Amino acid sequence: MSRNIVNAVRNRRLIAAHRGARSLAPENTLAAARAALAAGARMWEIDLRMSRDGELVVLHDPDLKRTSDAQTKFPGRSPWLVDDFTLGELKSLDFGAWFAKADPFGQIAAGEISPSELASYSDEPAVTLEEAILFTIRNDWLLNVEIKDLSGRPGHESIVEKVFRLLGSLGAAEKVLISSFNHYYLAHIRRLDRNIRTGVLVNSFQADPVGLMQELDAFTFNPGLRAFWPRQIRRLKQKGFGVLVWAVNNPWLAEGFFAMGADGIFTDFPQRFSRR
Repeated sequence: MSRNIVNAVRNRRLIAAHRGARSLAPENTLAAARAALAAGARMWEIDLRMSRDGELVVLHDPDLKRTSDAQTKFPGRSPWLVDDFTLGELKSLDFGAWFAKADPFGQIAAGEISPSELASYSDEPAVTLEEAILFTIRNDWLLNVEIKDLSGRPGHESIVEKVFRLLGSLGAAEKVLISSFNHYYLAHIRRLDRNIRTGVLVNSFQADPVGLMQELDAFTFNPGLRAFWPRQIRRLKQKGFGVLVWAVNNPWLAEGFFAMGADGIFTDFPQRFSRR
């Protein structure tokens, strides 16, 4: 039977790879997706922005400086904002080489990534949302798409409808959870299609998370690991909502959240959980 978001959350102990297995491969790339899939993650999470020509692209930062060679290839384009570049220009950049230099989670130094794997990350391209969804469908996997807050930037008024149309054209609603810190986006997508499940991202304590979930007609509450009290999880579960906590990299801490009633966690280290 094909996997879907609703069953994955209700079956609990959902391990989702944060930006892919970004401790093992460059974040938000298909290389990170492949590493997460191989590590046994049941879902991967990506960040979504929009290019200058209105294409949906998988990138976390508002600019390209940290995870690409944009400053070298386009030296006159400071401050190298994502929405100042066309999809073609983004596709010409290398989103993999930085990983070997930065070793962001120390896994290269620890010997967890082979030289051949590192070499394969060179020239890793930018990923479109369509490519990410098709990879997910081909592997009968699940995907959490975080729509970044584009308030005041190009794409703010159109990104939700573009996501909605793409999910419909690919028949992917059952495999995709849409999350955002911009709760207007979540309300908007539920108005467009109630079959699309949404996750409410928060990074600060909410006095009434149940009320917030009911107001947004959302499926999961996705708090940062310090943004809730244990009794709030129990209350959310009593009302039928899912709870997915981020970002949890220690298995013992994840076990504590599961014991509280959380349905899943987002982690940078899915390999630590598949080995247990």
